[in-house]
Amino acid sequence: MSILEKNIVVAASTLMEVRLLLKQATSFSELSLNPFTVWSASFGKLSFYIVVTGVGKANASSAITFVMERFSPELVINIGCGGAYIGSGLSVGDIAIATSEIYGDEGVLTPDGWHSMELIGIPLLKKEESYMNEFPLSPDIYDKAFNTARDKDFQVKQGKFITVSTCSGTTAKGEELFRRFGGICENMEGAAIVHTTTRYGASCLEIRGISNIVEDRDFTKWNIPLAVERSQQFLLNFLKM
Repeated sequence: MSILEKNIVVAASTLMEVRLLLKQATSFSELSLNPFTVWSASFGKLSFYIVVTGVGKANASSAITFVMERFSPELVINIGCGGAYIGSGLSVGDIAIATSEIYGDEGVLTPDGWHSMELIGIPLLKKEESYMNEFPLSPDIYDKAFNTARDKDFQVKQGKFITVSTCSGTTAKGEELFRRFGGICENMEGAAIVHTTTRYGASCLEIRGISNIVEDRDFTKWNIPLAVERSQQFLLNFLKM
């Protein structure tokens, strides 16, 4: 099944992360669906829904549950910005595509350090398999997205993403998470979205423009407008396929 044949929801935590999509859409209309802001949009032959979830895991999971129940999408595309770890090889304005999402906080802190849900022994989700902290995305879709990005001359890397409740604002914390999980960037919603789509049996694609490097916090080095523009530009190219 091609992407044009799928029932799609595009999800972002803030309006600025989908504003270009709405501007470039052939048509769109806002739906009166409290408590979330949802648009029905079309782009050429492709029709899809756009939802603004709000920031963080709780907002993301509740919003995706809402759209899964309302629209039954086969594919949820999570778009936004993220902070790249120093060892990732990513730069501000690059595109990152998730191969899996990891809950970076869920677990237990012991005298010998942090441990994942494996130590507790209770999965965050149990279906045919048990999911502890890591949720894989859909290889056929993320590989197609990665190849599209390279073909369209975007600077792009794919790899594991880490979802955190507290953004890493120090070099030391970023290096700690990079060593622990081997992720390429962090965000505040992705794992909750993949968790929810996995529960419902839907596919998920996650695309993030890099707004900053995870280091001692210095806003003069950040570029959120560039990050959200690049991620949406890429998605528009991907949706043309």
